Amino acid sequence: MFRDAWLMASKDLRIERATRVGTGQILPFGGLVLILFGLAISPVYQVTVAVGVRRPMLAQAAPGLFWITVLLAALLALGRSFAVESTDGNLDALKMAGLDPAGIFLGKSAAVAAQLLALQLVLGIGAFILYGPPLADPVLLLTVVILATLGITAAGTVYAAVASGLRVRDTMVPLLVLPVVAPVLLAATKATEAALFGPLDNGWSWAMLLGVFALLYAGVGMLAFGPIMEES
Repeated sequence: MFRDAWLMASKDLRIERATRVGTGQILPFGGLVLILFGLAISPVYQVTVAVGVRRPMLAQAAPGLFWITVLLAALLALGRSFAVESTDGNLDALKMAGLDPAGIFLGKSAAVAAQLLALQLVLGIGAFILYGPPLADPVLLLTVVILATLGITAAGTVYAAVASGLRVRDTMVPLLVLPVVAPVLLAATKATEAALFGPLDNGWSWAMLLGVFALLYAGVGMLAFGPIMEES
């Protein structure tokens, strides 16, 4: 299973390196979304978050705006991941290759996760420059980014595979993925807010919940990917 996962992940990453879709399309799209969010909210506006505590509205909104941007980029990356397999009968070739379905799931999830993590590194730097939030705990923030990315890609890979055999897969992927990853985005936003502003204990509780989501979605994906491939 892990050998097949490595084969799938390396194949998808080689395709990405050759086509440059992530750097040529998804990254500029994510950067543009961050800039538009920054322009829409004036940095002079402030919001009261507690008694006697006021913060710039743009900095306070940074966690939510960042994860919305990541979600939009993830949908593009997931659609691209299975669009490659849907052309020229590649999906049928995968079925006949004798690869472990769980390995295919893990490999494709890992490839999308690697692309998203690289994307988030660039977008995160841009968000700190544009929005100017503080940073209370970088370790918590890194943990949240990794766990949330794993949860989003695990759930997204399952439903992208479901939609891969449909002619309207480009519109079906967001409709299927959004309800499932909504809890992940909520937990990621709350944990990121704690990593930036505190309190840290609350942030680690949300991070633990993200870990549960990631394990749950990965487990379901490994079990369900075989039947999904047969029906696609």
